[in-house]
Amino acid sequence: MKKKFLLMTAIVLVMAMLTGCAGTIVVVGDCTCPTAGNNVADTTRPNVGDGETPLKTGLAVSTQISDSTSATAEKNGAAVYDITIAAVTVDENGVIRSCKVDSVPATVNFDAAGQIVTDLNTVIDTKNEKGANYGMVAYGNAIAEWDAQVAALCNFAVGKTVEELRSGAVSESGYAPEGTDLASSATIKLGGYVSVIEAAVNNAKFLGAIDGDELKLVTLNSIASSVSATAEKAGTAQLDANIAVVTVKEGVITSCIIDAVQGKIGFDATGAITTDLTAPVQTKNELGEGYGMKAWGQAQYEWNEQAASFAAYVTGKTADQVAGIAVSEGKPADADLAASVTIKIGDFQGLIAKAFGK
Repeated sequence: MKKKFLLMTAIVLVMAMLTGCAGTIVVVGDCTCPTAGNNVADTTRPNVGDGETPLKTGLAVSTQISDSTSATAEKNGAAVYDITIAAVTVDENGVIRSCKVDSVPATVNFDAAGQIVTDLNTVIDTKNEKGANYGMVAYGNAIAEWDAQVAALCNFAVGKTVEELRSGAVSESGYAPEGTDLASSATIKLGGYVSVIEAAVNNAKFLGAIDGDELKLVTLNSIASSVSATAEKAGTAQLDANIAVVTVKEGVITSCIIDAVQGKIGFDATGAITTDLTAPVQTKNELGEGYGMKAWGQAQYEWNEQAASFAAYVTGKTADQVAGIAVSEGKPADADLAASVTIKIGDFQGLIAKAFGK
């Protein structure tokens, strides 16, 4: 588990020189890559102005697929994804200063012939984006909708350490302790969400944020890459969830983390699921070199390295400046950025635009 946390967001930024390419070096797990000469914060406590408190920025992601089911003659199969995401800023004493939690629910249905029956152009909104349409109040008689209950948990977390959060927010049953203010506003099980917040705190690094910066958590999600099964090849119910955490001050990005989940649930031409539903679904940052861009695509840098480099590059920029990054065939045309980011950056730019409401 410790290794998993380190791979997810252990981005250590130190000033150095790389043979043939000058600039800051990003260390992601055991891998290094240049960050196109950006001046970004170190993981040690940075120097800040008088009266300013530097904060760490953290992200954690947990993906569940265990509710997926194979198709039968009577009922379509379902590839069911539930991605829980937590973003935090934390001070050097481990006190949470801001917190965001969201979840990406997605289902791809297929029949007993292995044919996908879900519209692959379906918009995949997060639970926060669904708001009242998520239906906990309308169909489950809940006291409040999911987004409001999770917001209550996040509000409760602010000003607390992980230990204080866990002891105050979760009883042995996994729910908020009876009789507390939190229990009156959050009746869903909170234990899993607290665990993801804890992981985000453990992953947090000094990336440039200071106290008072606004924390934003956004996703861009799609099932469009899913394919039906044939007699020769298994089908795939694929969810692509691109994730960004940014902190902002006066319209300028002060820290940024980018990650992604590429979930794949396979099924054969009879609609039987072929994927181990108990296996962990790792993010691209967690996978590191296991994602395979170097091994199978002959890339110079792995996806997690390139995402970290892009995140460092946009730190200190406005949304308009990020949108204006020059591209050629979707890839960076700017020489500094292109030295370390060779993949298409449209999704990355889209995440930043969404974070700023553009």
